[in-house]
Amino acid sequence: MEIHHTIIVGSGPAGYTAAIYAARANMNPILYTGSEPGGQLMITTEVENYPGYPKGIHGPQMMEDFKNQAERFNTDIRYERITQVDFTGPVHTLWTESGEIIQAHTVIISTGASAKWLGLPSEQKLMNKGVSACAVCDGFFFKGKEVAVVGGGDTAAEEASYLAKLCPKVHLIVRRDQMRASKIMQERVANNPAIQIHWNSETQEILGDDEVVGMRLLNNQTQQVSEIPISAFFVAIGHKPNSDPFVNWLDMDEQGYIKTIPGTSKTKVEGVFASGDVQDRIYRQAVTAAGSGCMAALDAERYLTDHGVI
Repeated sequence: MEIHHTIIVGSGPAGYTAAIYAARANMNPILYTGSEPGGQLMITTEVENYPGYPKGIHGPQMMEDFKNQAERFNTDIRYERITQVDFTGPVHTLWTESGEIIQAHTVIISTGASAKWLGLPSEQKLMNKGVSACAVCDGFFFKGKEVAVVGGGDTAAEEASYLAKLCPKVHLIVRRDQMRASKIMQERVANNPAIQIHWNSETQEILGDDEVVGMRLLNNQTQQVSEIPISAFFVAIGHKPNSDPFVNWLDMDEQGYIKTIPGTSKTKVEGVFASGDVQDRIYRQAVTAAGSGCMAALDAERYLTDHGVI
C-alpha cells in the first residue's frame, strides 16, 4: 500500500490553508472534505472581517476561493468522511466511510466544531436572516438594534457583553435561575445596563418570515408567555468539536477539543497535527483557523524533513 506524505482531514479555512502550504512544499496532500465541505463558513452569509476582502464576501464563495487555491497547487480533494483511524507506529492509517484504507506519514486534523442549536424549526428557517451562532461574526450587522442571546455559560456572557457595545439592548435568555458562567463573567453581565437577563426562560419560537422580528419566551416558573421584538437572535449554548474519530488516540479536554502542545499544532502522537476549531475553544474565527492550518502544514513539513521522508 502506498504511504502518502500528508493527509488532511477537514475542509474549512484550516484544512484548505494547510493544503495550500503543504502542496506548495511538495508534500502532495490528500484532503478529505468530510460531510460538510467548507465547514461553518458554508452557513454564513456576509463575511466582513477576513483580511483581503475589503467589500466582504459570502461564506460559501470564500470557501470556494480557498478550495480553488488549494486545487491550483494540485491538492487531491476527496469528498468523503474519515470514520476511523489507527495512529500506532510511525505510519498512520485512516478509513473512509466507503471503506477505503489510506496511509500517511503525517495527518493534519482540521475537522472543526459544530455549533449546538436549540432545535426550533424557526431557528433553521431564519438561519443567516437574523439567527446566528457567532456575535463577533455577525453582530456588526445589527448595530443600533435590539438583539437576544440564549445561553448561560461563559460563551453566552461574552457574546452578550460584545453585543452590548453595539446594541442599545441585549436580551440574555437563561434557562435556569442562575448562570453557569464564571463569577467574573456573571458580574460583567449583571452590571451592564444594556443587558436584560430573562431568568427561568426558554425560547418557544423565533418570530419572522424573511428576517427575525421577535421571539416568544416561556417563563418556566410562572408559565407566562411573552413576545419581545428583536432584530437578531444569537445562539450561544456551546459548540461540539468534530473529534469523534480520534477519541482514544489523542488527548482531549472534557468537551472533546484536541489538545496540542502550546505554540504548535503538534498532538501527543508524532506526525499527527491539529488545527482550526477542533483544537480552538476560544477564538473560533476563520482567520485564526487559517493561521493554525498554516502552522500545521509547516509543522508537518518539518516532521517529514526531520524523518527523511522529503
